[in-house]
Amino acid sequence: MRAILALGCLFVVMLVGRGWGQELPVAYESDFSQKSTEGWTFTDPDAWRFTDVEGQTVLEQHAASKYEPKVRSPLNMALAPVRIEGDMVMDVELRSTGRDYGHRDVCLFLGHQDPSHFYYVHMAKAADEHANSIFLVDGEPRRTIAVTRTDGTPWDDAWHHVRVIRRVQDGTIEVFFDDMKTPIMTAKDRTFVTPGRVGLGSFDDTAQFRKLTIHGQRAE
Repeated sequence: MRAILALGCLFVVMLVGRGWGQELPVAYESDFSQKSTEGWTFTDPDAWRFTDVEGQTVLEQHAASKYEPKVRSPLNMALAPVRIEGDMVMDVELRSTGRDYGHRDVCLFLGHQDPSHFYYVHMAKAADEHANSIFLVDGEPRRTIAVTRTDGTPWDDAWHHVRVIRRVQDGTIEVFFDDMKTPIMTAKDRTFVTPGRVGLGSFDDTAQFRKLTIHGQRAE
């Protein structure tokens, strides 16, 4: 009986360890080793480059983009060459390379319809009404839609693993930072349920990205 219980517990641990959504197909993945941005869309291509870090090629947003959005929203954006339909899980290895201050940030984008309609995750050192939250851009200046969030994201100069989970049917968005069990912020919103793009960047800082995996259904 103990052996059966032990095996049962191990099975549960294995399922939890995989994380929700890992049964979804891989829609896109890259470690940027090929140094290719074919199909990617940038708010300013000149703000991005490939850089060698510790023997590995990374995609780096190294400068401020020369870009003025129609509504108040992040300036630095790189959209991956796929549109995701329905639920998705995005895993990214990244690090902040900006100066250390309250709004030191890295952003991840999802449900992107066009330059004035999308969601984004803003991970900042300190939280306030404009920082460290999940935001909706819907034809007007961004507004927070977070239901829960932490007091800030502990940026340093190290690499971190971030996971974003979106369940379209109930509108759930969850964001995890290193700890894949407890989200650092959550939201519920169904403004954009049609296929959208996923992306990387920052509001007005700099960052590096060394691995991206997106699980979900690719839209035709």
